[in-house]
Amino acid sequence: MLKSTSARAALSSLALGLCAALASVGPAFAQAAAAPVPNKGDTAWLLVSSLLVLMMSIPGLALFYGGLVRSKNMLSVLTQVMAIVSLAGLLWAFYGYSIALGDTGGHYLGGFGKIFLAGVTPASVSATFSNGVVVPEYAYMVFQMTFAMITPALIVGAYAERIKFSAVLLFTFLWLTIVYFPIAHWVWATPAPDDLAAAAKALAAAADEAARKAAQGKIDELIAAAGWINQGRGVGEFLMNGVGALDFAGGTVVHVNAGIAGLVGAVMLGKRIGYQREALTPHSLTLTMVGTALLWVGWFGFNAGSNLEANGATALAFVNTMLATCAAAFSWLVSEWAIKGKPSLLGMASGAVAGLVAVTPASGYAGPMGSIVLGLIVSPVCLMFVSKVKNALGYDDALDVFGIHCVGGVVGAIATGVLVSPALGGVGVTDYTNIAGANAGTYAMGQQLISQITAVVATLVWSGVASAIIFKLVDIVVGLRVSRDEEREGLDLAEHGERAYSY
Repeated sequence: MLKSTSARAALSSLALGLCAALASVGPAFAQAAAAPVPNKGDTAWLLVSSLLVLMMSIPGLALFYGGLVRSKNMLSVLTQVMAIVSLAGLLWAFYGYSIALGDTGGHYLGGFGKIFLAGVTPASVSATFSNGVVVPEYAYMVFQMTFAMITPALIVGAYAERIKFSAVLLFTFLWLTIVYFPIAHWVWATPAPDDLAAAAKALAAAADEAARKAAQGKIDELIAAAGWINQGRGVGEFLMNGVGALDFAGGTVVHVNAGIAGLVGAVMLGKRIGYQREALTPHSLTLTMVGTALLWVGWFGFNAGSNLEANGATALAFVNTMLATCAAAFSWLVSEWAIKGKPSLLGMASGAVAGLVAVTPASGYAGPMGSIVLGLIVSPVCLMFVSKVKNALGYDDALDVFGIHCVGGVVGAIATGVLVSPALGGVGVTDYTNIAGANAGTYAMGQQLISQITAVVATLVWSGVASAIIFKLVDIVVGLRVSRDEEREGLDLAEHGERAYSY
């Protein structure tokens, strides 16, 4: 996933470093560098990561959610998740990739130059985070596709057991187009390191005013094509002081985004029949455990794959993902044991997912000990929301999408602004261009926290309001909820004419 950084700060540092380099190297810059070619190891890791993230959706998420609903609705959840994954893949290829990340555009949306994957070939490449390092564009495109697949599938858990299948499909189509694709652009669209380096070289080498203006124009063009949250542009620029929000693998884009949409959907659909009056217990915690394990394994592709390269930073994200999840699973287990008197498998599975969610934005920025602290903290917070806040407010978020994904995503996104600090074992703010003298950015915790909070609030507002409008539109067009008789019968038979199990 594209890392956030301040383009202006990076370019300034690059220009200073390159001025000194120009004086010593001289005419070497006049020689055109050979075009970078993909490394086979990076390519293989990115393709494997794509498979791992797909496994998170099907079968991972499908089994995790499926085990949590009643047996009469198991097949409906499996069908919803698989249909969403299929639809999202098509939309990403048709236009999602182009307007989110594939083509240059403005601060708020990309361009339409790559709709239907126009211009994407086996020979075309995409930048990573290192100068002179690229991956095949097909590999990058399909990796990002898997994120577009799983994000709307996460929302299924909030409205499970009472929504029409036709409503699921229409909502997914509109939500991806109006909510997910723009937010992905806001947070992850950033100039390629090679383009930043070339612009800095031109600025450093400019011999007259005309050349300097041309170089500065190129810099402004690169910044104009970057997402506004990523580069600290737009509404919050005066607050963020040019320091962009950090989201390594999707804390805001995926989890906060899906979580708030899920809450809106749960409220607008209303409570399930019998909610808070009768037990609506999971029918198979065995399958939920299997789904949790698949999610955990797949999440290494989600987080470590988001570095796009196979290097030390990838290993850091891998280790952070492992440790934060261990800490969160154990933290939830102990917290629930202390509160309810018994440790539960469901609690431990919920804690593992909460830890995976929270570490997602921080996985490439925090240090291992910081990730453990994050895991220990997030589970009690999410536990409070799913057991206390939800009951107090009375909303029926069936499988706790808001309480785990949105709340855990908010905790992780804000904590990233703290854990990235080198003083706490984090990697610090960098420009990822690997130019000598230009690697270290300026990190100020207060500014970074404001940037992180701005990203969270922007995601909550856009996704929350847009989701409410989309749900209302879907209700007008096809209706959101099945009839009471169909809900009592179960969606497996009522909506699909099939059963998950034979009796």
